[in-house]
Amino acid sequence: MSITTTSGSTVESKADRKSTPERALPSWLNEQKLWGIGAVVVAIILWAVAAGIQHKKLLLPGPADVIQAFADLFSSGDIWIDLWTSAQELLVGLALAVLIGLPLGLLIGWYRRVGWALDPFINFLYATPRIALTPLLIIWLGIGSTSKFAIVFLMAVFPILINTAQGVHALDQGAVRVAKCFGANDFQLFRTVALPGTVPFIASGMRLAVGQALIGVFVAELAGAEHGVGMMMSTAGQQFQTPKVFAGLFLFAFAGVAVTVLLRRVEQHFAAWRPQSH
Repeated sequence: MSITTTSGSTVESKADRKSTPERALPSWLNEQKLWGIGAVVVAIILWAVAAGIQHKKLLLPGPADVIQAFADLFSSGDIWIDLWTSAQELLVGLALAVLIGLPLGLLIGWYRRVGWALDPFINFLYATPRIALTPLLIIWLGIGSTSKFAIVFLMAVFPILINTAQGVHALDQGAVRVAKCFGANDFQLFRTVALPGTVPFIASGMRLAVGQALIGVFVAELAGAEHGVGMMMSTAGQQFQTPKVFAGLFLFAFAGVAVTVLLRRVEQHFAAWRPQSH
């Protein structure tokens, strides 16, 4: 509310000043992103300071050294073969994990007897460090791409399978009973109740699977490969090329972030499938 004085001037009340909107941030930038960007900038500054005061550059290269390593990698052209090899292993292994882990998780969660029968095997394999199975997979499948796909698959399948089964167990049983009262068969229940209700659990499991799959790619390439980012990092480490090792590490991190962002877009696309709580 504004107040007019005897001299004819208008004075804004305190309520009007509070209601006046402050300068808005750009549409692409919100407070959350601002804090995140600020934290990254501070981390890079601290990294540069720590790298500058150390006696041996071999231990911790600075940001400029890593950027130069990136420039050297992409100027040589060999990195594209490594990137394609690692991307192929990651995507094929993740695709197999989704194709097998998602339906199996739905079955285990929906049919109790199937879950009881498979539970000992799932617990055994999940508790076993699956990286230890790498030598066996190489013996069985050879040192080529097939064994690497299998390693990535084994690392990624369990987060998807277990989260999907947990999602089915957490379904609203009232909705299931209503659907059965209307004569829905098992396939219709899967399509209209089970799958939509487990979307958040599936998305969470797939995000966890991305990190595990990247570990699988690295381990698979260490076990024996001609190309790949993990193999490039291993070779650089043996030659004490620390900036190149850091560059490979950032490539893995960027790949994980990119796939996670893509999965979140897919999750938003299927957000309408989620049952609405009232």
